[in-house]
Amino acid sequence: MDFRLKVFYTVANRLSFTKAAAELFITQPAISKHIQELEEEYKIKLFDRNGNKISLTQAGRLLLSHTNKIFEIYREIDFNMSALINQQRGLLRIGASTTISQYIIPPLLAHFHQNLKDVKVNLRNGNTEQIENALLNKEIEIGIVEGQSKKKTIKYTSFLKDELVLVCNSKNALISKTEITQEDLLKMNFLMREHGSGTLEVIEHALKHLNIKLSQLTIEMELGSTESIKSYLMNSDCVAFISIHAIEKELKNNELAILDVNNLNMVRYFYIISLQGKTDALSELFLKSICSHYNLKL
Repeated sequence: MDFRLKVFYTVANRLSFTKAAAELFITQPAISKHIQELEEEYKIKLFDRNGNKISLTQAGRLLLSHTNKIFEIYREIDFNMSALINQQRGLLRIGASTTISQYIIPPLLAHFHQNLKDVKVNLRNGNTEQIENALLNKEIEIGIVEGQSKKKTIKYTSFLKDELVLVCNSKNALISKTEITQEDLLKMNFLMREHGSGTLEVIEHALKHLNIKLSQLTIEMELGSTESIKSYLMNSDCVAFISIHAIEKELKNNELAILDVNNLNMVRYFYIISLQGKTDALSELFLKSICSHYNLKL
């Protein structure tokens, strides 16, 4: 049953028998057989088939929900059992870029500490470039960063989806506009992160699709953290591109507002980074902790 559920889970997430077969290293007929056996077991269809396309039925969606919970428990078991047999004492040095260290990593560290109280964690904060350099200089064992840059000696594993949005003070007259155009952007005063920031790199890359160079924007000030940018925004008519993860509280309190920019999509991923090659035991445990917390397969 466990393997059947694994097959179902893979097909449900890929919505493709072919892709599931390739990922699980079994034949497509074997995939079909396992799904058929599950449907016979529960006496209900799990997938609707329309030509080469498949979609989950209501029963399929329900089973996927339960399967997610089952595999989350398995990951928790795996993490806790690994903690018993691997090194349980020592120092784990982690680096995180600014946005991640402020808004993403604290609950991860709390979850990790609850299971491994004798492991001391040293968290270094910096922009993406600084964290990558710290890893290359072996000043940290593992990092979580944002941005587009890729260095050959570093292993990048996508971790969490993020989106950068254009934000302003909720009292700014711009919020009356239903859509922000390319011309509007060139008239605005921006707050930006410093050079070396992964956020700045993503902004620069995304603006290319609008044929806008960073140098064409009016940048009122460069600031070294998202918190300082948010505070400045609340006291000015400037705008800034900020991670959606960083402004949940301000949106709820109606302090900041999101501006919809025409034809601009700034979706990115946060990356877990480590040096190419085998990671150490404590880093492996931290990765398992992340998998357990976020229901991920890394």
